[in-house]
Amino acid sequence: MRIRATVAALSGTLALSALAVPAAQAADGPNLTQRETAIAKAAADESEGDTKITKVVVNKGKDIVVGTTNKVKFDIAITATDAEGIFAGDAFLWHGSDIDNLDGFLFSEDSGTCTAVNATTATCTVSVVVDPKLDLYDNVLAGKWKVAASAIGNDGDYYQEDNFSSNARIQRYARLTTNASPEPIKKGKTLTVSGALTRANWYTSKYAGYTKQDVKLQYKKKGASSYSTLKTVKSDSKGNLKTTVKASADGYFRYVFAGTSTTPAVTSKSDFVDVQ
Repeated sequence: MRIRATVAALSGTLALSALAVPAAQAADGPNLTQRETAIAKAAADESEGDTKITKVVVNKGKDIVVGTTNKVKFDIAITATDAEGIFAGDAFLWHGSDIDNLDGFLFSEDSGTCTAVNATTATCTVSVVVDPKLDLYDNVLAGKWKVAASAIGNDGDYYQEDNFSSNARIQRYARLTTNASPEPIKKGKTLTVSGALTRANWYTSKYAGYTKQDVKLQYKKKGASSYSTLKTVKSDSKGNLKTTVKASADGYFRYVFAGTSTTPAVTSKSDFVDVQ
């Protein structure tokens, strides 16, 4: 049958991705297995017939945020069309200058499931698990990743593209703290508000200060419904934050970081100050 021949031809992206097992990444770079390399090589742009991929959505359009220890699972949804309907679809994330020169690679170990939208269109979803200790060997992997996607029609037509347009990003998990002192404090006295902005370091599997970043100090008076920004504080060479304000009334202080392309936005827990 023609469909079997097509599946065999696309085994790099469809069959092998369901069978391959990722190898551990070495501390000084990726260690891609032969199967992983085969998957990437098979993703070169190619098509036959009227099968088309119309949309690829990674993690429901949200950034993938990864810390130092916990595995993170996310889905890739591939929407494709064919006059005879869609038989299967697959996708994986890759990082590097091009598909032949990878320094990062994330794919599903299981075959995806396809849900028909109508007689000609289906959305196929695959699940991917990223392990920071195995897959993210260096901080250079933070930021935008590329997506390779493929689909097969019920009639054996197929389409595959190694760099499908997508906004997939993998970011380094961030932490932010706030501590206002002394507490309690007399009205009009100087209050010191300290804190620290840190983020995951995938190379060391620890958290380290995020330096020279603008962080907003916000305040909400007791009984109020919203915060207001008092000033912007820049983190120092160790990620620490420190500034002073005049105590005016009972209220809550917090630091807020807007995020960057490699690190998500984060808001600290608030610290209540009793002003007497």
